[in-house]
Order: sequence, then C-alpha cells, then structure tokens
Amino acid sequence: MMTTDEIALKRRTACLSVLSNTLLVIGKLSIGLLTGTVSLISEAIHSGVDLLAAAIACLAVRKSCLPPDQDHDYGHGKVENVSAAFESLLIIVAALSILYEAAGKFFHPQIPESLDWAIVIMLASSLINAVVSARLYYVGEKTGSEALKADGMHLRADVWTSAAVMAGIFLMKITGWAILDPLIACLVALGILRVGYKMCRRSYDDLTDASLSDAEESKIGHIIMEIPGVKGYHHLRTRISGSETIMDFHLELDRTLPLSQAHAISDKVESALQKKYGPCDPMIHLDPR
Repeated sequence: MMTTDEIALKRRTACLSVLSNTLLVIGKLSIGLLTGTVSLISEAIHSGVDLLAAAIACLAVRKSCLPPDQDHDYGHGKVENVSAAFESLLIIVAALSILYEAAGKFFHPQIPESLDWAIVIMLASSLINAVVSARLYYVGEKTGSEALKADGMHLRADVWTSAAVMAGIFLMKITGWAILDPLIACLVALGILRVGYKMCRRSYDDLTDASLSDAEESKIGHIIMEIPGVKGYHHLRTRISGSETIMDFHLELDRTLPLSQAHAISDKVESALQKKYGPCDPMIHLDPR
C-alpha cells in the first residue's frame, strides 16, 4: 500500500496538469481566434482535450487512492485504468475533429495575421509541457500511477506537436505559403491519433488483465531467485491494477524447513518485490520440494 506522502504527491501532481492545461487552452484559443490560425486553433482543441483528460486523471487518482471497502475488496486501482482508456478515446475524437476542421482550409487557404504571437504561444506551450510532462512521468514511475504516466506520455507527445506547429508557422511567415496552415494541422492530428492508439492498446491490456511483458516477468524471477533458501518458482501470473502490480506464484523451498523459516523466506521475497515494484500485492504459495 502507498504511504500518505505518496498519495498526497500523486494528488498534487495531478492538479498541476489541470492548471497547466487550463492556461494553455486560454492562451492558444485566444491567439488562434484573433489571428485565424487553424493550426493554432487545432492545438487549442488538443489542449482542451488534454485539460479534460487531466481533470479525469485527477479524479481517478483521488478515487484510486481510497482504501478497500465492503464492495471493493481489492481496492479501487482499476479506476486509473478506466480513466486512461477514456482519455485515449477523447484523444482520438479530438484528432478526427482537427482533420475535419483542416480539410476545409485546403480549398480556401489564407495567411493568418499576427503570426509573431502565434510563435510565442507555441514556444511557451512547448516549454510548459516539457516541464509538466517530466514531472508527471517521474511521479507516475515513483508511485506506480498508470493515470499519471499516461498523462505524462501524452504531454510529452504534445511537446513535439507544439514544436512542429511553431516551426510551420515560422515557415509560413517567411514563405507566405498559406497551405502550410491546414497541412500542419493535419500532421498534428495524425500525431495525436498515433498517441491515442497506443494509449488505447495499453488501456485495453490493463483492463483485460494482460500479463506483464516476458522481460518484466524475467526480472521478477531473477529477484525471487536472489533470496537465499529459494530453490525455484513456477506458475507465475501477473497483471496491473491501477498503481499496483499484482502477482502470484508458487515458491519452491526445501521440504525439511520449519514452517516459521519457510514463511520468513517468503516475507523476504515479498519485501524484495515491493522494493522493486513499489505498491504491489504478491500472493505466494509455498511449495515444498
């Protein structure tokens, strides 16, 4: 289980994402509407989806931190996985709406006004998203929060899309090619679709209790075998539930060991796994050999 400090850290970090996305939506949408830059408006829509996703992730983090109750014996960790799945669908819808908006501009391209302000807001967006995404992913890794890691990966992709829009606006200012505006918007939308698809696949795996990768399960096996007294293990099963890595396996021990000593070895294995994977719930079956 997570400590009180870790729970508080998760909640503060989730709120940071909501605040940063709120500021970016206001800035991008205001300048996009004033200048008529469709690629900037598409980025504002993207940030609007980011804001909604961040708000959902914030609520999911709060809910997932609640202790087990009468109706949820295993806690509320899956709420984070549901949040990540919903966020991925929102991202895909936003990308499709951007493509629809940009399609009309291909037939009637216009050079937007005041491109200098558009460049400034996209530079600010890239810098803010770079800092916030790094913080989200760091805390997500530290606390095992799938919702925070998903939000961090999402914003990390936004850094590159914002940079692409900024570069395109700069080229449009130099060359005067109006067609660059809807073209950049389409490229941004395709990048968003790619992120949404990857997040959708990962969320599906988590919700359907897919096992950890073979490489990750090999690491688990290595940790188990490092404990003195362990002769082997088998029937390892793993899955993810929110911030927790759930696993169960049969631990092979010498059949002549007293029960108290066997449990002591089992406790050492559990502690070693929790040291590596943070909040996890290993279920260990003792198997005398």
